[in-house]
Amino acid sequence: MRKLVEDVAGEGLEALLGEIVTLFCLNYIYTGQLVGVNATCVLLKNPSVVYETGPFTDSKWKDAQPLPNQLYVMQSAIESFGKVK
Repeated sequence: MRKLVEDVAGEGLEALLGEIVTLFCLNYIYTGQLVGVNATCVLLKNPSVVYETGPFTDSKWKDAQPLPNQLYVMQSAIESFGKVK
């Protein structure tokens, strides 16, 4: 059975506003509080770059390096996203 993904207001990234999310991107993994979403980018507060995940069942990333400021990530670079940890 085929199921189409519809563009529904308030779904996807918008539904995760205020949450700690993980963005699996083309080259890196980013995590932080999702505080902004628009048509081209998202804004993470207290972001980190995850260099080594470790087991996904662990409560923390094995190597996540905090970044000094908020981080904008282009939506076109995001492969998948969600609440992972």
